[in-house]
Amino acid sequence: MKEYHLFYAPYVAEEKRLPEDEAAHAVRVLRMKEGDEVLATDGNGHFYDCIITTASSHRCLLQINSRRTATTSWQAPIHIAVAPTKHMERMEWLVEKSTEVGFDRLTLLACKNCGRRVVKTERLEKVAVAALKQSRKAWLPEITPLTSFSAFLQQPFEGQKFIAHCYQMDSPDLPPHLRPVGTSKLPELREVVSPDVPTLVAIGPEGDFTIEEVQAAIAAGFRPISLGSSRLRTETAALMAVIQMNMAKTPTDR
Repeated sequence: MKEYHLFYAPYVAEEKRLPEDEAAHAVRVLRMKEGDEVLATDGNGHFYDCIITTASSHRCLLQINSRRTATTSWQAPIHIAVAPTKHMERMEWLVEKSTEVGFDRLTLLACKNCGRRVVKTERLEKVAVAALKQSRKAWLPEITPLTSFSAFLQQPFEGQKFIAHCYQMDSPDLPPHLRPVGTSKLPELREVVSPDVPTLVAIGPEGDFTIEEVQAAIAAGFRPISLGSSRLRTETAALMAVIQMNMAKTPTDR
């Protein structure tokens, strides 16, 4: 089967054209012309089979021949909340790889130990679009701007909520009521996540969550979990969470 170039066009159904930057790429870089077939996605779960009717350096009009609704490989929404790292290229890497794997939403957290207080989401959104096209997906993840940890905890979420932290369970710094009953280890995410329930996992900054933040999260309904025996960087931990949720939420008969 012939594989067509995939373009991101959020308003293609109404406007029947590619956005200017996508049009420039199609015409100037790929040398596409009238009559060529293209595949577009609106990022909201639909693919559009199209034919170019007008091609210029800034304008690419389309005839839509059909629309197909895509399905995700994961059964229920995947949401990660991450404190941004000091070096933004690490967050860009996280967005790129998580989009390729598949997830629905990223919330940027402003925690006490967070190494960055200002984040421009426009660059992360561009990275997500590029990864969407590269992995040929139809769902563009939502990126929520930097949100204070306290405000984040107050936001409603209908589903299961987890918080990953690096405190040793027998550490004197950890209050007794935060320690799992009957064990010295936290349960791993892959062991406790429910595949058919929306899932939110909070990942701390490079200096980890504070004890007070962990306590506040538990009071807000978050369950402490581990992502494995290795000590991971923030962006690696977040990607690990996406992978574990994705694998748990992928039907076994596919």
